[in-house]
Amino acid sequence: MRAAVLRSLRQPLVVEDLPTPEPGPEQVLVRIETSGVCHSDLHAARGDWPVKPKLPLIPGHEGVGIVERAGAAVPATSDVRVGDRVAVPWLGSACGRCRHCASGWETLCRRQVNHGYLIDGTHAEYAVAHGRFVGRVPDGVDPLDAAPLTCAGVTAYRALRVASTGPGDLVAVFGIGGLGHLAVQYAKILGAAVVAIDVVEDKLRMAEELGADHVVNAVGDDPDALIKKLGGATVALGLSTSARALATAHASLARGGRLVLVSLPADGVLQLPIFPTVLRGLTVIGSASGTRADLEDVFALHAAGRTRVVRGSRRLDQVNEAFADLEAGRVPARLVLDLR
Repeated sequence: MRAAVLRSLRQPLVVEDLPTPEPGPEQVLVRIETSGVCHSDLHAARGDWPVKPKLPLIPGHEGVGIVERAGAAVPATSDVRVGDRVAVPWLGSACGRCRHCASGWETLCRRQVNHGYLIDGTHAEYAVAHGRFVGRVPDGVDPLDAAPLTCAGVTAYRALRVASTGPGDLVAVFGIGGLGHLAVQYAKILGAAVVAIDVVEDKLRMAEELGADHVVNAVGDDPDALIKKLGGATVALGLSTSARALATAHASLARGGRLVLVSLPADGVLQLPIFPTVLRGLTVIGSASGTRADLEDVFALHAAGRTRVVRGSRRLDQVNEAFADLEAGRVPARLVLDLR
């Protein structure tokens, strides 16, 4: 099979021929159709985070494709069958037994493994995945749409859910990219009003088209001042990698507001002002990825026509170009590798 391989940190990926992997007893072999390119792929390739990825590594955790083979134990442990279209997400597997897994927080499991980081991912013609942790893609959902929903969608959706977003809330979305353009839509579905904040005018226009009630270009305007004129944000999503944007997100909160931190900047440190946090009753929440149930919800919403994925596509041999375009902000919202 052809695969994009990271052999050394901070070096370009190499598209090469590798043996097609064999699925284990509880695994499925997926013929990849599409694989979304995420900022986490860039962080993995550069070794930005404290825990380094395995090397060599096939990145990718927004994979969508067809199950071609299943391990002997799959029929007894999963409802996935050969021929199904499935999504291969960031959460490769979790233990299923700890308190986090048992209480619906499998993304906090200490024994979890992650596709495209600790195990090989989906920037390849084939990938193996645990049969219980792939998500079934509904009929009629375009694989080019399903790929970004597998990470960007589920992560944005989970962030709004952990903030208990609902009707009457004012949600400030800081960063209108792959996650942000979907967060705008999920917030509207949940009944909230939305303020979209970015530094690129085209992305703000996109946010308006997707339902944002207010937009702020942080280059020339003061997001904090505008949001406070609206009464303050009850929920602020930190999707930008700018430390300044995250600080502004915190400052924009109304009394009792919730700041959800999602982005993982390489050198990001939030200087938390204790006095207003305590006296205004603010909450700071960390939210990473989403669960299998969240992914099911995200696919159901898209299949019902409630969401729109804004994306461009590249071929597998253009993976380094895709990484460069993503890092430079030269993407509509999400880029997807098309391996069909």
